[in-house]
Amino acid sequence: MSVARRYSSREMIDKLVSFDTTSHKSNLELVAFVEDYLSSYGVASHLVSNDDNTKANLFATLGPTDKPGGVVLSGHTDVVPVTDQDWSSDPFRTVERNGRLYGRGTSDMKSFIAIGLAMVPDFLAKGPQVPIHFALSYDEEVGCLGVRPMIDEIIRGMPRPDVVIVGEPSNMKVVNAHKSIQSFVTRVTGLENHSSAPNNGVNAVIYAAELIGFLARLADEMRERGDPSGRFAPPYTTVHVGPVHGGTALNIVPRHCEFMWECRGLPGIDADEPLRRLTEFAETELLPRMQAVYPQAKIVTTPRASAPGLVPLDGSPAETLVMQLAQCNSAEAVSYATEAGLFQMADIPTVVCGPGDIAQAHKPDEFVELSQIAACENFMTRLVAYAAGS
Repeated sequence: MSVARRYSSREMIDKLVSFDTTSHKSNLELVAFVEDYLSSYGVASHLVSNDDNTKANLFATLGPTDKPGGVVLSGHTDVVPVTDQDWSSDPFRTVERNGRLYGRGTSDMKSFIAIGLAMVPDFLAKGPQVPIHFALSYDEEVGCLGVRPMIDEIIRGMPRPDVVIVGEPSNMKVVNAHKSIQSFVTRVTGLENHSSAPNNGVNAVIYAAELIGFLARLADEMRERGDPSGRFAPPYTTVHVGPVHGGTALNIVPRHCEFMWECRGLPGIDADEPLRRLTEFAETELLPRMQAVYPQAKIVTTPRASAPGLVPLDGSPAETLVMQLAQCNSAEAVSYATEAGLFQMADIPTVVCGPGDIAQAHKPDEFVELSQIAACENFMTRLVAYAAGS
């Protein structure tokens, strides 16, 4: 165990950003640092590893471990890639300019984790009567994968906390609702032929285009349905198509084509509807035509990742507490997805509140305003007092 060292919020942000925890890489160096740091203050950590032990979640408790009513500070340790992004400085070294702190993860979302960790000596000095739990996950950016086993292994079996605070960037506003996300890859298999006789082939690109056109019409329909709550921007469920790949040469009827697509749904919608309707369209409209030429032709859609929406629980004790800590009078709704819906599914009231702006996430020269860091520090100071019962 190392000697306890006090870090300022800025020093802790610098340290966490310095670990390149891009989702396709390991996060174990960052986890080992946090585990050692907490151990130096006498705080034990519980690690939940992935199947090949290349990544881990970390869960740790300040204060009583057997008492209900605690607060979970939740954050993901992974970040999105910087490949092919034009950064003006090293993305894994924080740089301060014009009232902003630049670096990958400064906004999404290492600053929240860092500020909470920097306040550990303050929590412990006050002797928390309400347990404060740190829940740090891996692979949030690729489908909220890591937090699921941590919830199953630890959180469902612990005394029920009052609230989970997911520190995604919200400009320190309290968010009590967000959309769900489901992503898919659809693969179309046709029959190659010389392009001079396309009637003897099955053009996978053409049929993929028909599927994409169907999704575009479905997106228009979702737009027309709108948002009954009037809280979201854009004010409807969205359907989006991303990368499309198919074909080998101009004079060959393409045998393969695939595309990726996603749906970001309003809370409470039928999350299975987009896939169900695309599958029905494929089976009734396209496959009969394809298989009339080539019986082995097929269309297969495979889920990639999903995360449930966060359903608002207006006026819940959890929402009330976090609004007091953030010193705000109302709750917001956002269109990006987080791990919050998974905690809510574990029957723990959950809100999102963290420093930074989602508009800066995933971009080159990602930054967090220094004023946001200060606001989060004030939030954590009030949480220290709450945990101590003062």
